[in-house]
Amino acid sequence: MATFGSLSDRLAQTLTNLRGKGKLSPADVDGTVREIRRALLDADVSLDVVKAFTGAIRERALGDEVNKALNPAQQVVQIVNEELVQILGGQQRRLEFAKRPPTVIMLAGLQGAGKTTLAGKLAKWLKKEGHTPVLVASDLQRPNAVTQLQVVGEQAGVPVFAPEPGNGVGDPVKVAKNGVKFAQDKLYDTVIVDTAGRLGVDADLMKQASNIRKAVDPDEVLFVIDAMIGQDAVATAKAFQEGVDFTGVVLTKLDGDARGGAALSVASVTGRPIMFASTGEGLDDFEPFHPDRMASRILDLGDILTLIEQAQGAFDEKEAMEIAEKFATDSFTLDDFLKQMQQLRKMGSIKGMLGMLPGAKGMREQLDNFDEGEIVRTEAIIQSMTKAERANSKLLNGSRRVRIARGSGMTVTDVNQLVNRFEQAAKMMKTVAKGGVPQVPGMGPIPGGSFGNRKQVAKKKGSKAGNPAKRAAENARIASGEKAPAANVGGGSGFGLGGGKGGKAAPTEEELASLQKFLGR
Repeated sequence: MATFGSLSDRLAQTLTNLRGKGKLSPADVDGTVREIRRALLDADVSLDVVKAFTGAIRERALGDEVNKALNPAQQVVQIVNEELVQILGGQQRRLEFAKRPPTVIMLAGLQGAGKTTLAGKLAKWLKKEGHTPVLVASDLQRPNAVTQLQVVGEQAGVPVFAPEPGNGVGDPVKVAKNGVKFAQDKLYDTVIVDTAGRLGVDADLMKQASNIRKAVDPDEVLFVIDAMIGQDAVATAKAFQEGVDFTGVVLTKLDGDARGGAALSVASVTGRPIMFASTGEGLDDFEPFHPDRMASRILDLGDILTLIEQAQGAFDEKEAMEIAEKFATDSFTLDDFLKQMQQLRKMGSIKGMLGMLPGAKGMREQLDNFDEGEIVRTEAIIQSMTKAERANSKLLNGSRRVRIARGSGMTVTDVNQLVNRFEQAAKMMKTVAKGGVPQVPGMGPIPGGSFGNRKQVAKKKGSKAGNPAKRAAENARIASGEKAPAANVGGGSGFGLGGGKGGKAAPTEEELASLQKFLGR
């Protein structure tokens, strides 16, 4: 989501400035709309889209729904969020599968947009969803495109139909048609056709893509577009829509550092929904596109639903229960710690996950400085230990730590820090598992953190009061054989003496004498 980083910062800052106002004037609304317009234009969003977007926001922000709201600023944030969802396509659009397999999905776009890699990502995602995809190498123009698709297919665990070597040799239309027949014969339920691209829109590219579409009659045509290409995104999308037409859009390179706002224009300008987003170089850095979730990320409101889905896909529920039990019984080991980190890595980029948390933009500097390689180095240290050492960290004496440091290519200090962090984490998780609140290193005890676990110390019968005056009165009462008075409810003096109101008895002469003695009179 780095592509929308600058836009996100500008919009979040603009909306934050509203939150201190109890009532919004037309001047406040106009100032906010002006800042939103600047932010969108700086991010390369199409001018027509910006005009429509800001016009809708201004009209709604000056309407009764904001004027009558208890918190007008929050109402404006909600309006911006809803309008942002609309320009991103409104509702999520899923793939439409053929009633009679195979479902044919054709990829189209310019060269360098990432079609071939995306073909592997889509195939792997479909495989996880329970489908049996096959990749068809119809890009016979770009050098080594067929070889690249074969490598990507092998990494994704998906077969590749590639009868021609490529590099300018072979008929791409014939390959695509035979690829669909191959899928029918071998009972694959999905065909992904990778087509050729060009460095720019030209007649040959459009004609070839149009011929492939006519030959295979695809159920879905996905236009793959680089989210970093700026204003050209709109012109390219229009050209492909007129020449080939497409049913959906896929955004790639959303992890780039360009402004990328033109990607926001595509759905609005073409009327075609954004269906998938590629968020990194790995084959797992791929997700269905949810307009509402993306709008929340851009406005720094977080994307907890996607985070939960990633966690559910990476973590095994049974294994999680076993780990929780180990925490409670103090049997959590470095081996378990290693497994947890490996599962965390399956979820994808740690920076990406942290960026889905609400308010993550406030941690931008910390996120930028976060080193993903730290997890790899930690794994190397643990994997350099013996089974006995992983099971019992108490065995790690000085000589063993030197050996582990050498084996992992780290220093003894790194090993010591890891062991200390592990022991602190295990201790904290054990406290949490037992219903308590852990004491975080560097912080004091958390108020009210005992959750009732601490036993109440019973007050000894007849114990002396801490206040000297009260203690003297107590001694006098004990000596006279009187019973202790009821609790002082209203009208008490605060010294444990009766106030003479509410039926309370007045202090005795002995009590007054003891009090005067205490006061030095």
